[in-house]
Amino acid sequence: MNLLQQFKEHLSKRQLFTEANPLWLAVSGGLDSVVLCELCQQAGFRFNIAHCNFQLRGAESDRDEAFVRQLAQQYNVPVLVNKFDTDSYAAEHKLATQEAARVLRYEWFASLIDKEAAKEGAAVLLLTAHHADDDIETLLMHFFRGTGLQGLTGIPEINQRIRRPLLAFSREELEKFAKEQGLQWVEDSSNASSAYTRNYFRNELIPGLEKVFPQVKTNLRDNLLRFKETAQLYQLAVDQIKKKLIRPKGVEQHIPVKQLLGYKSRALIFEIIREYGFTEKQIDEVIKLGKSDSGRYLDAPRGDFRLIRHAHWFIISPVQAEQSQNIIIEKTDQNILFSLGSLHLKTKKYQAGDAPTSTDTKQVLLDARDIQFPLLLRKWKTGDYFYPLGMKKKKKIARFLIDAKLSKPAKDQVWVLESNQRIFWLVGHRIDERFKITPRTTEVLTLSLES
Repeated sequence: MNLLQQFKEHLSKRQLFTEANPLWLAVSGGLDSVVLCELCQQAGFRFNIAHCNFQLRGAESDRDEAFVRQLAQQYNVPVLVNKFDTDSYAAEHKLATQEAARVLRYEWFASLIDKEAAKEGAAVLLLTAHHADDDIETLLMHFFRGTGLQGLTGIPEINQRIRRPLLAFSREELEKFAKEQGLQWVEDSSNASSAYTRNYFRNELIPGLEKVFPQVKTNLRDNLLRFKETAQLYQLAVDQIKKKLIRPKGVEQHIPVKQLLGYKSRALIFEIIREYGFTEKQIDEVIKLGKSDSGRYLDAPRGDFRLIRHAHWFIISPVQAEQSQNIIIEKTDQNILFSLGSLHLKTKKYQAGDAPTSTDTKQVLLDARDIQFPLLLRKWKTGDYFYPLGMKKKKKIARFLIDAKLSKPAKDQVWVLESNQRIFWLVGHRIDERFKITPRTTEVLTLSLES
């Protein structure tokens, strides 16, 4: 069976794309992308060509661009070329040159697909010419750099709107097909240099391994398939556990601490927190947080999510206060935005006996002595209680709201402020007796609610 037949069968088996999909092919002008063009042409697919000129190799980069434009004329298909100032982008964003090129390439591809999808009104896909040897190199780079199971699965064949239909074929198979078809391509002179990590693996490490294990490429391709299947099974198990553990509440995710830590699985912790921007290096901090006091928290490095320890729960909450139902307040915070409006905080010292008092339910004065930061601003829940101002006994908040004759919608909008698991203000309604101003008060916390 020739390569074209294998290509068609692979597409059908994997359901990568059909003739109904408008296709853009990422074409560098090298062997791999030229073969991809020819296979798509012979298989009867309509396609356009996209080419990136990273301007990293001077005249050679311009030569590649000219070759791709000529290739598009040969196939009588549209071509788009984007020239990038890669070195400037790398310096500005503090990236290695190859990483900068990768970011620029895929950002442009995403933008291109979006625009074409709007025009076509169909599922536009972009094809890259990564092949089996690229997959093997990626596996080894991930392995030696350090990775989890997902990193051992190599390059994904399907990644959103990107398809990689040549991953099942080796470079040797592609080169044989190209020579049989009399195809021309350009060679990237930088591929001969082992200065880049991938080139080192391609030019030195893998050939060295082949001297000891002649079948190393075949064995690694087999391992990739095993790892991919194992990862699928692993993900299925993780999804089932996450579904059992995680309880979505609005924009927040609530996870029982004891149950999560009971699995004694660092991998499970990471699978839960990673999609919110937390890193593998923070797993130990999560475990430590599970053994700490309520009100402690951990921020994701990118700063948009926070993991809060509250009573028996971990709460993953957006840092944007307006979206959250559990908001951490530090002593340095002065203005907090949430669904009821804005909350202003101010502290002031007084001589004993001089501290003012207030009966205003929207601007309350509290004895700061027993208020420990960080505070937790959250929606009330069944079981909550406090000591309403003027009462010596505790009262369930549910009963307080019934006695106040609040409607069901109004009850749903009630928030509480707590310090060290003690509720000291039913926001906008009543403060707690234990935190009121007394003749001994020397520091006052003023909280003002503006709706």
